[in-house]
Amino acid sequence: MTMAEAPGAAACPGCLAAPAEAVRRPAATADQTLRLSLPTIHCAGCISSVEHALAAVPGVSGARVNLTLKRAQVEAGAGVTAEALIDTLKAAGFEAHELDAEALTASETDPQGRDLLMRLAVAFFANMNVMLLSVAIWSGAEDATRDLFHWISGAIAIPTVIFSGRPFYVSAWSALSARRLNMDVPISLAIILAVGLSLWETALSGHHAYFDAALSLVFFLLLGRYLDHRTRASARSAASELAALDVPTAIRLRNGAEETVRAAALAIGDTVRVRPGGRIPADGTLAKGETEIDRSVMTGETLPARAAPGDAVHAGEVNLTGPIELTVMAAGHDTALARIADLVAAAEAGRANYTGLADRAARAYAPVVHLMALGAFLVWMWISGGDTRLALNIAVATLIITCPCAMGLAVPAVTAVASGRLFKRGTLIKSGTALERLAEVDTVVFDKTGTLTLGTPAATGLDAHDGETLGLALALAAGSDHPLARALTAGIAAQGIRAARVTELREIPGQGIEGRIGDTPLRLGRAAWVGATPLAETGTYLKVGDGMPVAFAFRDAPRPGAVEAVEGLLSRGLRVILLSGDAETPVAGFAARLGLPEHHAGMSPEDKAAFLAGLAGEGRTVLMVGDGLNDTAALAAAHVSASPASALEAARAASDIVLTGESLADLPRILDVAISARRRIRENFAISTVYNVIAVPIALVGLATPLAAALAMSASSLSVSLNAMRVKR
Repeated sequence: MTMAEAPGAAACPGCLAAPAEAVRRPAATADQTLRLSLPTIHCAGCISSVEHALAAVPGVSGARVNLTLKRAQVEAGAGVTAEALIDTLKAAGFEAHELDAEALTASETDPQGRDLLMRLAVAFFANMNVMLLSVAIWSGAEDATRDLFHWISGAIAIPTVIFSGRPFYVSAWSALSARRLNMDVPISLAIILAVGLSLWETALSGHHAYFDAALSLVFFLLLGRYLDHRTRASARSAASELAALDVPTAIRLRNGAEETVRAAALAIGDTVRVRPGGRIPADGTLAKGETEIDRSVMTGETLPARAAPGDAVHAGEVNLTGPIELTVMAAGHDTALARIADLVAAAEAGRANYTGLADRAARAYAPVVHLMALGAFLVWMWISGGDTRLALNIAVATLIITCPCAMGLAVPAVTAVASGRLFKRGTLIKSGTALERLAEVDTVVFDKTGTLTLGTPAATGLDAHDGETLGLALALAAGSDHPLARALTAGIAAQGIRAARVTELREIPGQGIEGRIGDTPLRLGRAAWVGATPLAETGTYLKVGDGMPVAFAFRDAPRPGAVEAVEGLLSRGLRVILLSGDAETPVAGFAARLGLPEHHAGMSPEDKAAFLAGLAGEGRTVLMVGDGLNDTAALAAAHVSASPASALEAARAASDIVLTGESLADLPRILDVAISARRRIRENFAISTVYNVIAVPIALVGLATPLAAALAMSASSLSVSLNAMRVKR
């Protein structure tokens, strides 16, 4: 795998005028559906450009772009590959990644969300109708008319609370079966008692029934539950993403003949052949052939590394330039890639143990509510001389007025508002507790390549070379797909230099590219291959005949906003650390350029995860920002994690936060929003507490009916929701 070129800024005519529908060719027949992720699209013009670019590919019968999901669905013939579509979009200025259709379908299926939304809609509709009937009763309806309206309200309310309240009943029953209490126990009890008391009052021709109170409880609580669910809906397991990188089959050599076998069936000592462009199926030692290896899986560095017989290679790495044979040393669950997946799974399980503010409040809240309601019932039975009706009314009013609607909305209301604000600024919050954890951060750890940098080398100092030298270098570089050759080609072409007429071009795996101009041999590649003295930084070298080699230096440019992000974090008093799998010299130089006070080089995936574990042992709460497969274990192990949209899917899946824009400049402001959100959450709990301090004594002394309790509960819920809106400021 070679380093992809950085996508250019796509034209956006839709910023001026919106286009169009999906582009289709009705005459063609689709044999397959391909799905692509388009992280850089942002307007209607992007939709039009992408759809027309895809439709121009031979064999494509239709293309449709979803701007909200930033995805494209392409109907195409059997001969069309995802790689061809990605290259087409890259040429049009759009970054694209293939999506696994089966995994995508599984992740998009959200039966729980649809179920909650349906129950919420039913509760809202029923509540509005019962409220209308209640207005007639409040307006003075009496006797038979009042009883009729009560019975109609009951006919609407009873099936509704049974259907819509089911999530609370199931949760409460599960808790009681385990001999413990949770927030859904008092909720379920309040709903059941409110409906039961209303039926009793209706049967006795009482003046008051509280079906509207029960429905209000169900509606507000379902609203909080649905908001909470939506903030968690996009989270997925990164371990499963890593598992998808395993090579399912391998080419094993037996007595000189090839046979295709399952990669998991390989044994130590087997000889495996890997063709150029293939992913290595097992850990092993190179036995035959020379090539260049993309080791971004293990090191995060996207520049290829030369591999020769005797060198170690690992599962998941990509063979780039030449056919190789390797001797298997570890396969299946014993590979280094499998160990990374295990690290991620273990780290995710540990982070799942984080207890949010709402959960911590719930531990003490549920028992207190039950004790108060039970105490109110017993005391009023004694005071009233056994008047069950009065005692039950007061107990139900106490349960309703203390029902944790405001507490249930305290966190999801703020999270929904804050997440919406951040999304408009290019930040996707994936986890329901991410904002709470982000507000606790005191240390930020960055990966280097692809995170603080663009991950794409750029040629520097080209002005120091004459046009003839640049023309020769361009002619050679244009014949290679190596990342440095592509960067050199782009840099020289940008200066208007034309390539020289070079013949007999030939790429030597692991070395470079050679050719001839007339009778003069040319070489462009590694320092040792052309007899050059290596630069201290990344470089490639041109040798013309017997002349002295000419060096071309490269530097990975900082990601836009990287300097501002580091300065902003340091100014807020946070400890900022750079971790990289690269060598010490380039890492130290880059850290100095960004003003980073602390850096560590040569870090493997296990080293990064262990480093974060050490910070946690020191009592540090860490935000990890990374983009590669080698970062996934550290991303999952961190207190909270983030990745750019250009990160690999496994890294994005392991992260709590995805930065959908290219710039990192907003990272300090994201921390500010998280701190503001935590402050609003605490204020919401304070509002809920003050409400209970005032309202509960009123209910306990018998001055609040269940209906008044429901109205007070609704008022507290609205107060919490309005306070959450302040996060927008």
